[in-house]
Amino acid sequence: MPTTLDCEVLCDLYGSQSVREVFDSRGLVQGWLDAERALAGAEADLGVIPQSAADRIAREADASLYDLAELRSGIADSQHPLVPLIRALSGRCGEDGHYVHWGATTQDIIDTGLVLQIRAALVFVRADLDRSVESAADLARRFAATPMAGRTHGQHAVPITFGLKAATWTEQLRGCSQRLEEAQRTALTAQLGGAAGTLAALDPDGAEVRAGFARRLDLVEPELPWHTDRARFRDLGHALSEIAAAGERIAAEIISLQATEVGELAEPTNDRSVGSSTMPQKQNPMTCEYIVASARLARAATGVLVHSALHVHERDMAAWATEWIALPQALILTGGLLEKLAHVLDGLVVETEAMARNLGLTHGRIMAEAAMMALAQSIGHERAHQLVTAAARRAVAEQRDFAEVLRADPTVADTLSPGQLAQILDASLYLGLAREAALSAAARAESVVPASVETMSGRHPS
Repeated sequence: MPTTLDCEVLCDLYGSQSVREVFDSRGLVQGWLDAERALAGAEADLGVIPQSAADRIAREADASLYDLAELRSGIADSQHPLVPLIRALSGRCGEDGHYVHWGATTQDIIDTGLVLQIRAALVFVRADLDRSVESAADLARRFAATPMAGRTHGQHAVPITFGLKAATWTEQLRGCSQRLEEAQRTALTAQLGGAAGTLAALDPDGAEVRAGFARRLDLVEPELPWHTDRARFRDLGHALSEIAAAGERIAAEIISLQATEVGELAEPTNDRSVGSSTMPQKQNPMTCEYIVASARLARAATGVLVHSALHVHERDMAAWATEWIALPQALILTGGLLEKLAHVLDGLVVETEAMARNLGLTHGRIMAEAAMMALAQSIGHERAHQLVTAAARRAVAEQRDFAEVLRADPTVADTLSPGQLAQILDASLYLGLAREAALSAAARAESVVPASVETMSGRHPS
């Protein structure tokens, strides 16, 4: 399968080696051969073709037996993606080769082969997504009550806990897992409709052959051919796009919080890590940056699926052929993204001292809402808002602590005692539901069932 992700030098910065191997040239050809083997087996079960022919086809349906360069040359000459393999398989089967591809059309085999590759790729994608959910949930649980500055519009807002932040990561990833599971259920569907969806070439055994074909591949049997109804793959693309979006958000947030001036988080490193070729002191968040880059590339690939919805009549190669590149690329990139994200979340360095230190950067002004709400009980919301706004601006202009300015205000002094004000301005006491929300999200994450290799990878077709 030709992709732009095969560079021997850079490929591991973007894609997952495991997923990439699923979509290599041998994997592509093997998917087609597995479909041809299952078709022959289903037909032999019903007496449509001789059992001896099905057995011979099964023996020859091994991608290692075929010269990929010859197939490539044949495709270039014929401009047909599958016929060179059909001819090569038929030739290897001798007289039994007459029964290769019996009653099927090219799209049946290519679609089904791609579905088999998707199933194999999703084993790795789901495993790393599950790891990411678990690691994010662990962070939410461990730091449920650890205060840090909440930031809105890039500025300090009110105190939150790091556990709450990690909980939002957990919940978004958990949602991605649910979407992927739903998309997987429909995507793993066999394709067998014949020339234009009628299976007339297999009449009167078409329905039974289709059922046997799907059963042998352990795929869902379609009620109708989906040659031009590509919603299954668009749904899968949407699920992958949402994973990319989640990965980009989390990685970008870690990049921001790893900035020298913040220093609250850091991605894991080892003795071989290099931050800069010329500045030895740097520890650049390069893994997170590759996650962001891969996420953007993955969404570009899934965007092809969204924008190729128009498949005309019963087959449309112009729209269909885009999937052969876009889906493998999206899965390879998403696989690489999740592999890195799971690694980062599992080894994330959390600097709680920096979080505590940064809470004090505004010299108490991060507690302005708390002061306003306490005063509002006596003087009303708008008057309290105006008073606290003026106090915050005065504190900045005069380079004074916020608490000091508030204590000097006559209205505040008449309303709140020094002890009450000190308690109101204590960030650790103004965390609301942060701890409970973090622990709740971590508990919900436990419902994510780890992907089963046995059920997802697909047993070798009989």
